[in-house]
Amino acid sequence: MSSLIPIQFQSFDIDVMAQAEGRVAIIITDDGKMGPAARRANRLTRGAVARLVESERFGKVKSGDVITLAWPGGMVAEALDILILPRRPDPAEARKGGVALAKLAGGKALLVMAANQIRTEELALGIALRSYDFDAHKTKDADAAAPVTIAHQKPDEVEVAFAPLYAIADGVRMTRDLTNEPANVLTTTEFADRLVEMQELGLEVEVLEEDKLEELGMRTLLSVGQGSVSPSKVVVMQWNGGDKGDSPLALVGKGVVFDTGGISLKPAGGMEDMTMDMGGAGVVAGTMRALAKRKAKANVVGLVGLVENMPSGNATRPGDVVKSMKGDTVEIINTDAEGRLVLCDVMWYAQERFSPVGMVDLATLTGAIIIGLGHENAGVFSNNDTFCDAFLKSAKAEDEGAWRMPLGDAYDKLLKSRIADMKNVGGRPAGSITAAQFLQRFVKEETPWIHLDIAGVASVASETSYAPKGATGWGVRALSRFVQDNFE
Repeated sequence: MSSLIPIQFQSFDIDVMAQAEGRVAIIITDDGKMGPAARRANRLTRGAVARLVESERFGKVKSGDVITLAWPGGMVAEALDILILPRRPDPAEARKGGVALAKLAGGKALLVMAANQIRTEELALGIALRSYDFDAHKTKDADAAAPVTIAHQKPDEVEVAFAPLYAIADGVRMTRDLTNEPANVLTTTEFADRLVEMQELGLEVEVLEEDKLEELGMRTLLSVGQGSVSPSKVVVMQWNGGDKGDSPLALVGKGVVFDTGGISLKPAGGMEDMTMDMGGAGVVAGTMRALAKRKAKANVVGLVGLVENMPSGNATRPGDVVKSMKGDTVEIINTDAEGRLVLCDVMWYAQERFSPVGMVDLATLTGAIIIGLGHENAGVFSNNDTFCDAFLKSAKAEDEGAWRMPLGDAYDKLLKSRIADMKNVGGRPAGSITAAQFLQRFVKEETPWIHLDIAGVASVASETSYAPKGATGWGVRALSRFVQDNFE
């Protein structure tokens, strides 16, 4: 498991700049105005900062850019990083400024001379998010990340404002760790064990084993994992931070720890990436961690279905018919369309047991959503405009791409089966939509519901605005904001 980079706050004192080691960062507004730290750096470097501000290069910089002066004269630091921010940056601008500084620091000591900069806590969040590194399986010992020090005129106030954001960053860290783990490490049992450990944060955690799932009638979920030696499980995490007796918000995650496609075997090329097919469950886990660590004043339940989809003599076959917990029968046309089979049972269980005020499911569900939206946006499907709009607002506020997709009866008809109540796929056209239509059949009419297809955003091959390549932790920040703005 990785750990968050330490971030500490101290009183603003320009006298520490000359002897600070590692990197020193100052902030200059995009119109070139220099505050006390910049003026001091300018004196130490014998006018180098002023020459930069007056240069043609400065006229081409954008908000969030960093210009580095290497081995600045008059300073011990190996680099002076000059961050360009507007006078009153919005949260995303401040975060991305922090991201830029973290990328340059690379885990080395960093002193940020923030002075009276507003939204310094958001800048610190950007540093925390981008300083992530997953090196758990590298045999060479990595150097421990040096702490980041932020000097501000009101350090205590900034530290208080940053505390809940640091909790969210820790939730993002957990999601990234889970999503990056190889499947021989993150088995269904190991996944469940890591969630049980969160009881120490105040979460109530319950693991439902296969015998209980069989008793409940979760045959669609069990059908996915029956070809694997790893036992299928459902883990229920409850955070009761709101009023006693109030119905919770339910978060449901697909946790396929490895997906071969089953009997409908995937091609070999790229199959190694299917370690991330538990990304939806990873987001639910990270969100529940964030809510617990920031002591959210809301009732939220997180449920994840943990399975492994493997081919074997006991695996589900194309053409098999299985019965869901709801009682509907499903003809399995393609065993590689397994995520919806996991989700539908867990979603029904969530509604039967908790009568949630609303339900959000997350899954790396379809390759089709990547064709439609690339790696910039998750696909958003919903049966309730108000509920959906509230989430989209939260995702936008946190700079996490999300785009609403349609639902409709014409798509639903594509799931008609000759021998069962429905098929588990509707063919190649509109594959993401028919997958959502399948899930909607397991949503009660009175339950506001959102389905998030995160196949394109959970793990990516190149770095994003807030993360190095690999797992992104997409969704933890948006869901935490969604809870904060609508349920606390």
